Amino acid sequence: MNFDFSEDQKFLASEARKFLSAQCTTAHVREVLDDDKKSHHEGVWKQVVEMGWLGTAIPEEYGGLGLGMLELCVIAEEMGRALAPVPFASTVYFFSEALKLAASEDQKKDILPKVASGEVIGCHAASEGPGPVDADKLKTTFDGSKVSGTKIPVTDGDVATHAIVLAKEGGGASLVLVDLTAQGVSRSPVQTLEPTRSHAEIKFDGAPGVRIGEAGEGASLNEALLDRAAVLLAFEQLGGADRCLEMGTEYAKERYAFGRPIGGNQAIKHKLAEMYVKNQVARSNCYYGAWALSTDASELPEAAASSRLAASDAYWFASKENIQTHGGMGFTWEVDCHLFYRRAKLLAVQAGAPKVWKEKLVSALERKNAA
Repeated sequence: MNFDFSEDQKFLASEARKFLSAQCTTAHVREVLDDDKKSHHEGVWKQVVEMGWLGTAIPEEYGGLGLGMLELCVIAEEMGRALAPVPFASTVYFFSEALKLAASEDQKKDILPKVASGEVIGCHAASEGPGPVDADKLKTTFDGSKVSGTKIPVTDGDVATHAIVLAKEGGGASLVLVDLTAQGVSRSPVQTLEPTRSHAEIKFDGAPGVRIGEAGEGASLNEALLDRAAVLLAFEQLGGADRCLEMGTEYAKERYAFGRPIGGNQAIKHKLAEMYVKNQVARSNCYYGAWALSTDASELPEAAASSRLAASDAYWFASKENIQTHGGMGFTWEVDCHLFYRRAKLLAVQAGAPKVWKEKLVSALERKNAA
């Protein structure tokens, strides 16, 4: 079986890389990092919207490009490589996928074209504090028309116009679509290690909401949504990990010590080799996840967990060893190593920490073996 991308998909990746290399450099990332008033880079976001990437996997009847999930995986990898400081993941991997997964036909026709055009910026509000999300212990409630409660942290919650909220309804949980510009919603920024991906605390005080999916299906729908988002996040992590390996390799060839490149030292060679191996393991798992995602395969929970775990491990290791390869320079503000380390740490806990995904992988394998 061939898990590689097609020539058209590879061409898309090449064009995306060219675009982002020119329009989304680390200088753009630093503009957001250095300015406390910026939650994302509006110029980069505008150009991403104009490229039509928000509608990559949205069907044409809803205003999207109608390409597919494999093409979205390709773009996700390039976005991760560029450290794009925009609310792309929140809008596309979570908000858009939630609507595709559970919204009614009328809801899709109303909201998805606005997502594709950039009119709507979305986010996913499930967490209510430290620890994994437990649908049985939700404090945020939905009475059929209004939402009340607090969600923290919400990635890109400070810039989003709409949110998919996981809330308790009766004896179960439901997913609720909430317009964050309506009355009954208040937001405040939350500081994190990675300011180029903003976070917020969102308080709902009787905010109008509309359920997507059936009442009481929120927990299962949220798990399905996380599986889909996990694969796309893994591709972002893969892109970042590969860029860290490239940075380390380039520096090892250019930096001379005692009259020879430091890349000639066995210790440096071992660092780079281990980074490469972990990246390749992650890529293999990500391709498995992409296949499962694009075909709606029954193996998606297993594939999502394995791709998420491998990519998280690879990105963290690559970002750490990239700093070490750069030596004392790697720890300075002027060198870009810390930008990737910050993003690696953030993405590792978004949509669930590695411990959560390890448990999900074990559960998926147990179900598979019991069948």
